[in-house]
Amino acid sequence: MTDPIIWMTISGAGLFGLCVVAWAGLSGWRGWLELERMKLERRPVPAAEPASGPSPAARIELADLKERIRKLEAIAAGVDL
Repeated sequence: MTDPIIWMTISGAGLFGLCVVAWAGLSGWRGWLELERMKLERRPVPAAEPASGPSPAARIELADLKERIRKLEAIAAGVDL
């Protein structure tokens, strides 16, 4: 089994198999990207905020997030609260 022709045939078949697997993987990747693109295009556009501004619940949530950020920045700076 030291014949160079056998080794070249085996390596050629392996390279061909690797190319087939790579091609199938790339084809699947492109299909998945196209599916995600279609999902994004079908997503409804959110309605514009009313002229009165954000809802009170959204304001409370935003204030809570700002407070959390302030606390995290203080922790990062080494300030004791």
